[in-house]
Amino acid sequence: MSTAADHACEIESAYLAGVQANLKAAGSRLIRGTTFKHEEHDRGENVRAAMIERRIYDKSRYAKMPQGRGFTVRGYERRFFFGRRLRSVTAATVIAPPEPLLSSDEPPPPVTVGQLNEHVRSLVLDHRTPHVIGVCSPSGFDPSVWDSLPESPNVSLVLISPREGGGWTTGGIGRQLDDRLLALFDPEDGRQKIERVRREIRDRSTDLLTGGLSAGGLAARLQLPPKVVQTAFEVESRADPELRLAKRSGDFLLYRGAPAMVGEEDSMSLAQWIKSLFFSAGEEGKKIDVLAERRASLADRLNRMYEDIGKLEKKESVLIDEGKAATSNVVKRRVASQISHLRKDISRCNTSAAMLSKQINIISTHIHNLELAQTGSVAQLPSGDELTEAAVNAEEILEQLAASDELVSGMEVGMAQSAISSDEAAILKELEASVAEKSPEGAPSEAAPTQVAEAKSKSRQQRDKAQAE
Repeated sequence: MSTAADHACEIESAYLAGVQANLKAAGSRLIRGTTFKHEEHDRGENVRAAMIERRIYDKSRYAKMPQGRGFTVRGYERRFFFGRRLRSVTAATVIAPPEPLLSSDEPPPPVTVGQLNEHVRSLVLDHRTPHVIGVCSPSGFDPSVWDSLPESPNVSLVLISPREGGGWTTGGIGRQLDDRLLALFDPEDGRQKIERVRREIRDRSTDLLTGGLSAGGLAARLQLPPKVVQTAFEVESRADPELRLAKRSGDFLLYRGAPAMVGEEDSMSLAQWIKSLFFSAGEEGKKIDVLAERRASLADRLNRMYEDIGKLEKKESVLIDEGKAATSNVVKRRVASQISHLRKDISRCNTSAAMLSKQINIISTHIHNLELAQTGSVAQLPSGDELTEAAVNAEEILEQLAASDELVSGMEVGMAQSAISSDEAAILKELEASVAEKSPEGAPSEAAPTQVAEAKSKSRQQRDKAQAE
């Protein structure tokens, strides 16, 4: 079973590996300096001290604890002939206090402002040099941390924490940081982000049956840029020929269109192709695509309307609590008026949502009928005469097989009897005679039951005659 310490170790390794790969790819484009020095560090002594304080002397448990590992990259610029000057310090580190992990297997509490400041203070050795420090916490950060400011003006802090649904939360505190700098400390690269969106699409595949997925909604849910979600939509639509991608009102919609039929285009003759250009019959696939796109757009509007209704209901609940707590009649009258307007808005939204739901139901029914018609036309089922002819042929074949089976069985019996030679027949008689001779002493022969019955009958007659005399 995975414990909190194991989870923290996995987060620590994944974060450091991802940031190292980002730094290697970025080179000197984001870090000031011409020569760089890479240093690794850890806080294993803090883990040992915490274990000794709790009288835990298990080396294997120490190896499974997060060590607070990290690395620092110092950028230097050449000065004069043999000198150099420190221009930048970039550090990636993990803060995971060992005390909660040693006390229980429950998830540790989030990192507080005091713990973060103490951790950063130990990393900054020269306050005159600009520092960019990325701090990762496997247990997350307290909400008050995001509103705090770094103690030193030359320190830019980037906070990183894992999300439950996958991915990482990356953000800066204090002043506004460059997006490229935030991406430098994001362990999840572009390929992993696209794969995470594709997994989300597969998990929500049922939504594609009755509606669609919007890039904006999915980006907000996964906390990813809309461009990444759009790229994932394009990759997934190329992998699945039934998926379609459309742009509506600046947003991209992913929905399921008409199923691709194998050999549908190849089997079309020249006459059928010319007919399809002038007649609308047989265009079920295109109709399904258009209707599916319309259904996806309506479903997206319906979902947004449900979200708005939920917000209005929460606001109504807050106003109700405010009205109950109010002591003045003027305040209660004002709150009552606001609640009345809100309930009317909620009723209108519910009416609009019901109308959208009916439209989606009508379109879904029409798509279902078109799919049935398309599937039936492509299947090319045999006619009734062909089915009857095949059944008659099958019955004749079964009768021939039955007659051949009887003939073969009779031939096998005759061949088995004729296969015994005279020598084998004589030996078989000897074996049967030996069995008959041994039957009185051992097992009774076939005539034994008859002899026993005759003996019992004679003894019964003699007993009856003696009683009569």
